[in-house]
Amino acid sequence: MALDPQRTIEELKELRALTGDADGAQRVAWTDTWLRARAWFAGKHADLPVTRVQDEAGNVWVTLQGESDRALLLGGHLDSVPNGGWLDGCLGVMASLEVMRAFSEQYDGRPPVTIRIVDWADEEGARFGRSLFGSAAFAGNSSIAADRVRTDKNGISMQDALARCGVSIDQIGACTEQRANAAAYLELHIEQGPVLESMGLPLGVVTGTKGVERHALTFHGQEAHSGSTPMNARHDALAACAKLALEVRPIAMRHADAVATVGSVKTFPGIVTAVAGRCEATLDMRDLDATVLAKMFTEARAASERFAAEERCTVEWSRIWSIEPVPFHPQLLAFAEDAVQSVSGTVHHLPSGPLHDAAEVARAGIPTAMLFTQSLNGISHNKIEDTREDHLQMAVVALYRLAQKTIAWITTDERP
Repeated sequence: MALDPQRTIEELKELRALTGDADGAQRVAWTDTWLRARAWFAGKHADLPVTRVQDEAGNVWVTLQGESDRALLLGGHLDSVPNGGWLDGCLGVMASLEVMRAFSEQYDGRPPVTIRIVDWADEEGARFGRSLFGSAAFAGNSSIAADRVRTDKNGISMQDALARCGVSIDQIGACTEQRANAAAYLELHIEQGPVLESMGLPLGVVTGTKGVERHALTFHGQEAHSGSTPMNARHDALAACAKLALEVRPIAMRHADAVATVGSVKTFPGIVTAVAGRCEATLDMRDLDATVLAKMFTEARAASERFAAEERCTVEWSRIWSIEPVPFHPQLLAFAEDAVQSVSGTVHHLPSGPLHDAAEVARAGIPTAMLFTQSLNGISHNKIEDTREDHLQMAVVALYRLAQKTIAWITTDERP
């Protein structure tokens, strides 16, 4: 077998040295460092018989033409959050490249089906707040009107930042043409959580990505002097919000894999000598079951209204963003289970709480599967993010074996 998993690890270390610093990875999308990473990646596949194109949304496609035009897509993302980890996203890209190399050598540059690696543009949304940018455009879920006016912390518009990288925001919808002949999509990613490590497992099969309900809440009370206002006469917006922040924990914990987070709170006037007259907060809830997610939302909203009444306040809700749960393809999940079992001797299924480009690909109707490899201490989006090297090697082999099974399935599958 031409597969060399250690080469993937060495290349990931090389990328870390090129685009990171003492604080971690700095490959934020639409920046010079990100462009440097992409140019580096182009050099890594220069010796393969492939073509390379950047589509209208900024996704980069590396294509190894096969005997059939039907295509197996493999991918990840080179962009990172600021001060991020060395494996998040880029493991999928570089492992995919190693799998492509192996198939190219095995079949003298002409595998049974076409193999395409995709480096999705701006999975993280770190600079402009729009996660899954490139994969959403690919799936036909672009949001041009909203994206055009997004700005970063320096006031630079998303439209201008994209243009600097050769992307016209008005044209991003045309990248849906890349879906032609796509028969399946596979993605390898670090878990970014503690489950696999807690079970002593190197690999896991991802059943799907959790749905998300993300909302902004505003509690309205009455500003008052903190020294002269009796406790029983207050209309304390922060007190109402604090009760909700604690209540969403048991709401989520009533369900096995659900999570709920009050991630930000801002009070007004925000001074030590005043009762908060207004409190703004954000709530993020996730589960793989749409019914559970809807129930959590209903319970959280009812709780917010109850706590607002208790504190003589009112509350308003505004949806920030939502996405339905996305289960992955059952046949590919079976292949993934076999691949993981063959490499590690055991298998565990788990949902993904974080969103991934794979979710948008699946929403486009393309059969999709994901593999996770263990994250040490469950840490990601942090410079200390890490995975044991033997687990990384096993992950590359598992992806290769999953790709083998998927190619065989594609060649016998009768669907167009």
